[in-house]
Amino acid sequence: MKSDSLYYPTPSKRVVTYGHKGMVATSQPLAAQVGMSILQKGGNAVDAAIAAAAALTVVEPTSNGIGSDVFAIVWVDGKLHGLNASGPAPQAANIEAMRALGHDSVPNHGVLPVTVPGAPAAWAVLAERFGKLPFADLLAPAVALAEEGFPVSPVIHQMWNDAFHGYSAYDDAAFKPWFETFAPEGRAPHPGELWSSPDHASTLRRIAETQGRDFYEGELAERIDAFFREHGGLLCKEDLARFEPEWVDPISVRYKGHDIWEIPPNGSGLIVLQALGMLERLGPEGRDPVETLHRRIEATKLAYVDGFAHITEGSAMRPSVDQLLADDYLQARAGLIGHEALDPVHGNPLTGGTVYLATADGDGNMVSFIQSNFKGFGSGIVVPGTGISLQNRGWSFSMDPTHPNALAPGKRTYHTIIPGFITRDGEAVGPFGVMGGFMQPQGHVQVVTGMLEDHLNPQAVLDMPRWKWTKGRTVEVEPHFPDHLALALARRGHDIVKVADSISFGRGQIILRDRDTGVLSGGTEPRTDGAVVPW
Repeated sequence: MKSDSLYYPTPSKRVVTYGHKGMVATSQPLAAQVGMSILQKGGNAVDAAIAAAAALTVVEPTSNGIGSDVFAIVWVDGKLHGLNASGPAPQAANIEAMRALGHDSVPNHGVLPVTVPGAPAAWAVLAERFGKLPFADLLAPAVALAEEGFPVSPVIHQMWNDAFHGYSAYDDAAFKPWFETFAPEGRAPHPGELWSSPDHASTLRRIAETQGRDFYEGELAERIDAFFREHGGLLCKEDLARFEPEWVDPISVRYKGHDIWEIPPNGSGLIVLQALGMLERLGPEGRDPVETLHRRIEATKLAYVDGFAHITEGSAMRPSVDQLLADDYLQARAGLIGHEALDPVHGNPLTGGTVYLATADGDGNMVSFIQSNFKGFGSGIVVPGTGISLQNRGWSFSMDPTHPNALAPGKRTYHTIIPGFITRDGEAVGPFGVMGGFMQPQGHVQVVTGMLEDHLNPQAVLDMPRWKWTKGRTVEVEPHFPDHLALALARRGHDIVKVADSISFGRGQIILRDRDTGVLSGGTEPRTDGAVVPW
């Protein structure tokens, strides 16, 4: 019997998931099971995160791949650690070179927007510093999935099909390996259809055997280099060889008695902290749901325009993170929020299509991990014979030489992917994240306020209908967003637009630990094929 795997005439209900010895939450059930299998073999939360992340490059190639970037926040032995594994622009990439190739902006697809991928190096350094099991053991389940195949899940099929039609518009030989790898039948695989990639399995083996170095200095690096030379790309093996992930100190703000943590720029988590900082300074929300939504939207808008104006490679930022999170600056920004919707403009204190996963183990270790190709499959570039799909992160660079995020050799661009983490009184509460391009900071604000202000459990807060500011006074909302709230917001000057497809509103995962009992509670995204696997 055949049926539509994306059609549900009546509401489907999840309940919050509990566990005690461990938990893995991902956007794809097979990847969650892989992570749990590692925990049950004696691995810790970091091992489980690495294994699940490698598996996601196989079972959710629509959002991430071996050529992705990674950010992670790790709670180990009572301390937070941050990892920035986003790669820089190639040394040959600059505004003059891009214009000489006929481009006034960095292209969305093809070889030119590809920056140095960070995922294989991220897996390796995380395993070396915090892992318990051999690195090859962590990638073995992903290798098996790639070799033996897996049944494509419904939402991933939908995104796969969108990518197939999108890339079909390009008449460029550089895209041919994508179709050979991901559409060998001349179409996207159907829901439930088995898909395998022996090339992907072989590449994961090489990464496992070399602690990731083959990707940056070995045969894989040579293949990447040769392909880019053939097709006029800027990335070369010297760019790959010089890359190392960066350990960073997460940044935070205080909100409702908790500390909310994000990775510092070039990641865009600063937007989340600014928005929450403004909301904290506005004081108690009260009981009016319209006023509550209005304040949250306005704070997010003001933080976002600051992010677009200022966030780039941390060393190139003017103003600094500390200045953008300063109490007097956040107070001033919060003071702009009134009864009517703003057309937001960025401030300056100096003048006045991604996967997210969360893991936890029985020893108290927890990981917030995000891995992304940026836009869907990313650049649409697959290195022949490797299964490596490459991100298009360079698309975020500005071609305006006066902009802080202007394209420059060896520079890391504004990055949308952000893992979040919550602590209270120096103890871990848990990891959270909402994947989905420029939706991510907005998703973080909505789940944090939902949990800490509205007192919703992890599953309930992920089930809530979402809003997404896009520009000016325009706010998109999901099809099931309540009409009475949409109309009330419109009366305050918001331009409310209902969007038919919920995928663009992000896909999140949350794991929280009860400080008294140690019991874990988890939620997974109803907008995707996600799963929470408890132990």
